[in-house]
Amino acid sequence: MCGRYTLTTPLEGLRDVFLFEESPNLAPRYNIAPTQEVPAVRLGPEDGRRHLVPLRWGLIPSWAKEVSIGSRMINARAESVAEKPAFRTAFRQRRCLIPADGFYEWQARPSGPKQPYYIAQAAGGPFAFAGLWERWTDGESGEALESFTIVTTAASRRLEALHHRMPVILAPADHAAWLDPASGADALQALLRPAPEAAFVAAPVSTRVNAVRNDDPSLIEPAAPLEDGAVDPEPAAQLRLL
Repeated sequence: MCGRYTLTTPLEGLRDVFLFEESPNLAPRYNIAPTQEVPAVRLGPEDGRRHLVPLRWGLIPSWAKEVSIGSRMINARAESVAEKPAFRTAFRQRRCLIPADGFYEWQARPSGPKQPYYIAQAAGGPFAFAGLWERWTDGESGEALESFTIVTTAASRRLEALHHRMPVILAPADHAAWLDPASGADALQALLRPAPEAAFVAAPVSTRVNAVRNDDPSLIEPAAPLEDGAVDPEPAAQLRLL
């Protein structure tokens, strides 16, 4: 699954990869968490060009009665995304790229708290999670809220020791196909695969990442692994995987 990630790449570096024209003031983010508003890339309905837009993490289906459902929709399984009522329309019509340059995963241990790991490209630099977005309208106020989910798949062999799922990471050559409204279901499903084995590396990091309030460069620095029986002062939030 994907429950926390980072986006620290400067704007020009993101433009080089994602080909948008907007110039927002993006601060480095070292601990992006569900329900927060973060940048996403999607095609404009009128010009068909790529735009960087803010979306809330945790997809809220258009038919939902409460915003709170989004906290349970942070991930969508690749194996069922085309059929699940919450995701199937977005899969057909509203796909997006979620810029990131790393993500966290927690490895279960025989005793004590889970060990957090930071996972990034071996070569460094930003990459794209496969995302779906949706627009929800508050029935009382009429206010619109746009949100997204990150598609997950079976973990690569190298990462499955940490967790059996991982986010779908799209190669730059696949960005256009993922965003293209004309792409068919079979072509899209073919993109929902684990990242190449050697492309990503993982290192243990401090449990400070478990607390959303912590958001600084020290979170991604390698740390000594936890010892058995250690007590975690900042336990990770329990996130539901759909």
